[in-house]
Amino acid sequence: MDVSSERRLACDVLVIGSGASGLAAAVTAAHFGLRVVLAEKAPVFGGTSAWSGGWLWIPRNPLARAAGIDEPPEAPREYLRSELGHRASDPRLEAFLENGPEMVAFFQDHTALRWIDGNAVPDFHETPGAAKGGRSVTAMPYDGRELGDWIDKLRPPLDVASLWGMGIASGADMRHFFRASRSPRSALYAAGRIARHLRDLALHRRGMQLVNGNALVARLLRSALDKGVVLLDSAPVLALQRQDGRVAGARLSTPQGELLVEAVRGVVLATGGFPHDPARLEALAPRAGGGAGHFSAAPRANTGDGLRLAEGVGAAVDGELASNVALAPVSLVPRRDGPPAHFPHLVERAKPGIIAVTPQGRRFVSEADSYHDFMRALIAATPPGKPPHCWLIADHKAQRRWGLGWSKPFPFPLGPALRSGYLKRGRTLEELARACAIPGVALAETVARFNAHAQRGEDPDFQRGESLYNRVQGDAEQGPNPSLGPLLQGPFYAVRIVPGSLGTFAGVRTDAAARVLDRDGLPIPGLYAVGNDMASVMGGHYPSGGITLGPGMTFSYIAGRVLAGLPVTGLSQEETP
Repeated sequence: MDVSSERRLACDVLVIGSGASGLAAAVTAAHFGLRVVLAEKAPVFGGTSAWSGGWLWIPRNPLARAAGIDEPPEAPREYLRSELGHRASDPRLEAFLENGPEMVAFFQDHTALRWIDGNAVPDFHETPGAAKGGRSVTAMPYDGRELGDWIDKLRPPLDVASLWGMGIASGADMRHFFRASRSPRSALYAAGRIARHLRDLALHRRGMQLVNGNALVARLLRSALDKGVVLLDSAPVLALQRQDGRVAGARLSTPQGELLVEAVRGVVLATGGFPHDPARLEALAPRAGGGAGHFSAAPRANTGDGLRLAEGVGAAVDGELASNVALAPVSLVPRRDGPPAHFPHLVERAKPGIIAVTPQGRRFVSEADSYHDFMRALIAATPPGKPPHCWLIADHKAQRRWGLGWSKPFPFPLGPALRSGYLKRGRTLEELARACAIPGVALAETVARFNAHAQRGEDPDFQRGESLYNRVQGDAEQGPNPSLGPLLQGPFYAVRIVPGSLGTFAGVRTDAAARVLDRDGLPIPGLYAVGNDMASVMGGHYPSGGITLGPGMTFSYIAGRVLAGLPVTGLSQEETP
């Protein structure tokens, strides 16, 4: 696949985008003998996946079954029917459920990916068919040195949500850090992790102990290199190329000039959706902040390129989902140079001693519900025409134990967060209310009511801690309810929460083979979409963690097989030409 003097590059498959879905499509196609080029707009590979928790929702996956969790095939289908309503009839769901476990086994057996089970991770909601665990997997931690010089091309963890660029994995790793001030064993563990990270910074200028989505992407990147995928960074797509009625490549802008990539079998769109496309956000997510008031935690390069490219060749976009964006609470972290960073609040909201209140000083949700449900409740509690926002509030004990957004827990100082205005502080609740322009009487009443019930492990207003998901998100050492603890010890702290997202759900319409459909519902020859460029197979619902990466990698695996001319479980020959 040498570049000619005319700046042309011939291949079988062109993948546009390098998150987990794009890399998975490239690796699958290359494994089955195809010549694959992957083009990434940014100077680094990994997309949103590299900043994610890295979890995939894959019911009946091989790791769960090996551990004795062998639920009947009907169970996840019942859960999806109870969660998705009429969207549960989407034929793509069957393809996902049939091929998800097969995808996990494929990457375990034929690539550098190694999995960890999520057998203790419950579904978000306790509706019919919900599971207490066994439906999730994530990548094992990875030594970044295995990438060699390519480590410099891996997107590092989100700086404001990491510790000097060091990712902290969910589960035991995070528990040790939270317990470091209370347990000598955990303090020793955390000190060791930090020491290794500081060594890596000195030797390699970045962390090498890769976890979460960073480990997932690194393992996929290693797999792509091993299988001969040609990787192009800093190469945005200018336009798709059509030949004889099919999509047959694309024109790229590269540092060396314009490049025409000719893809004999087809093109896979995996550009990460449109979380930083103001015009489309205004059209499809006005209540979630719209174009100017939506602060996604996804990389800023995700500006909807894949959707525009697809529309340019006649594709249809499905923007009528239950939610067109994967909502998440975000706070704005001031930077000395440039716009503020977007911190996603995924962990501390559920911890004892922390609540959320509206600008009127009232609670509006179980703070331990999922990030998506939290934001839906905030939007519902916000009067029409008003920009949604709320305050996350903690007492001194909770802030020092769990942190509050960018303001990290003990022993890290609070000075930078306070001086920048990010973190508000008051010796009393009344003083904090004045700092946040919240009615003082209302806030005091809210906290008093919450405290009275929290001390008994109850939340009659929002049932916080009643679901297994709420309790898992809390503190196992806290009784009688792991998710509830009163706010008693001043000073008190607050961080302002604004509408954000982890990505988008609206996308181009596809069939069960990941083929992009035109406005008449017919496949556009040679064009595929996966990840957040594909309209959410969950119909804009959020039933469990990992419902983006799980379907994303599954349909990438399906697309890779289809492009290679191989059969796909559950699909007919007519569906996989």
